[in-house]
Amino acid sequence: MEGSEKTARQAEMLFNRLVKRHKHLKRWALRTGVNAFRLYDRDIPEIPLQIDLYNDAVCGALFERPYEKDESEEALWLNAMTEAAARALSIPIERIFLKIRRRQRGDNQYARLVHQNFFVDVMEQGLVFRTNLSDYLDTGLFLDRRKLRLLIRQDAAERNGAKVLNLFCYTAAFSLYAAVAGHVEVDSVDISNTYLDWAKVNFAINGLQVETLPQEEFFSSSNTLSPFRLIRADALRFLDEAVKRRRTWDIIILDPPVFSNSKKMVSDFDVNRDHQRLIATCLSILNPGGALYFSTNARHFTFADMGRKNRFISRDITERARDEDFRGKKVPACWVFKEAPC
Repeated sequence: MEGSEKTARQAEMLFNRLVKRHKHLKRWALRTGVNAFRLYDRDIPEIPLQIDLYNDAVCGALFERPYEKDESEEALWLNAMTEAAARALSIPIERIFLKIRRRQRGDNQYARLVHQNFFVDVMEQGLVFRTNLSDYLDTGLFLDRRKLRLLIRQDAAERNGAKVLNLFCYTAAFSLYAAVAGHVEVDSVDISNTYLDWAKVNFAINGLQVETLPQEEFFSSSNTLSPFRLIRADALRFLDEAVKRRRTWDIIILDPPVFSNSKKMVSDFDVNRDHQRLIATCLSILNPGGALYFSTNARHFTFADMGRKNRFISRDITERARDEDFRGKKVPACWVFKEAPC
């Protein structure tokens, strides 16, 4: 089969699949107050795309193929898939962003690709999040963590006056879910000014005041303007300082990058190598009766249970954290740590 005929056949296959998936998911999305969700995730092996709907726009990626392919030929193929998605979802082609996602290590996946600033505000279970569909590989909101965010909000709501710590907070989606649980304090830590500024926007469009401060000021000041704080810090250094200062929290959210070699950090980070030490440190600053939520999307991850050594029981909640649009798809592995009964 000629290349153009093969591409046309695949475009029609994608069109049909997207129509079917959208019809299946739109009622669930309306019922749950969600308008950003996963539509397609390499469902057809010869079409290795990931496609997400963000309200009235689409963002997705072509996963790098394991064989050499002419760049111009790949671009034509991607254009054909983009046109198929536009037809299937009745969305103008200029509101569809499909990028190529290559195997990467370090902070390259967070690097800015362009400066187009195509923003879409999306709804998620009563909250609004600002996403950027054009400029980065990731949009600012990880859809596969949605159900986990809800579980954490429910946990925070059941605790009177809970103190929540969100490490490696990115754009603070977990933090916002916790913040609206009521009568809580939320501390969100990230080393990136870009993401902390983005997090501040997310709080603002939800009508919440948030305070931004450096690590030194957070630990030295007892008076803050808001119960919601964005802290610019290397999360590893922040944890060490929290241990020294004997600061504790009721809920800790630990969703670190797979790998980071940012020059802003004291040392590089690898979740496979470092998660045991990281979890143990978090458990040491967890209040009695508290909960640590740990999540990772690392490939070939081997979980080393540090709970029992610290008198905690860990429970795999990956399936509980799986939402409807990720049925049958690969999702991040998730665990919750709580104190073992006496």
